[in-house]
Amino acid sequence: MKHLLQDIKISVSDRIYLKDPESTALGKRIVEQGILLIDEIGFENFTFRKLGKEINSNESSIYRYFENKHKFLVYITSWFWGWKEFQLVFATNNIADNGEKLIKAIEVITKPVEEDSRFGHINEVALSNIIVNESSKSYLTKEVDEENLEGYFSIYKRLVRRLSEMLTAVNKDYLYPSSLASTIIDGTLHQHFLREHFKSITDCNDSITPTEYFKDMVNNLIKN
Repeated sequence: MKHLLQDIKISVSDRIYLKDPESTALGKRIVEQGILLIDEIGFENFTFRKLGKEINSNESSIYRYFENKHKFLVYITSWFWGWKEFQLVFATNNIADNGEKLIKAIEVITKPVEEDSRFGHINEVALSNIIVNESSKSYLTKEVDEENLEGYFSIYKRLVRRLSEMLTAVNKDYLYPSSLASTIIDGTLHQHFLREHFKSITDCNDSITPTEYFKDMVNNLIKN
């Protein structure tokens, strides 16, 4: 089982990239160092020229994999949600009770990220920082509708549907499972951001985690 898990690949839509970065050592280095660089300097200051210097390669070599830095951000964001989906499925697969399964799913989605040794070229902690601080830039664009039709956000939407179905399994009469599912997923990012930057407007802190907050919310909305 351990060896099988090490061979797992998170699949991202091939419409996002020009050449699959997972297919070559250079592609993996682009993703690895790109994540670290964005985490360090922010997406606004990130350029392929700067990334090329980090990997000791021509800027043009990066453009063979990604059309622009927006596509790169969409790619790593999609990878993150695919990784979260993998964690959710793996953690809940053998849980028979729907209530327990839902609680476990919320824990997986909301808990602080730790590095995953199964994906050696990805620093998941750095990537999580990017998701919290930068991921909205991947879809708050004029092209969002077109990119949505192209399937850029299919993994994220699939994760929302999975959580929505778990909510419905606990309470089939609850009227807003999709809205609640997306609120949990996006709200987790927001609460982590507030806890880090705007501490005075969140109840989440060193002793109260976003996990506790969202489990309490779901318990009150779904079970009552």
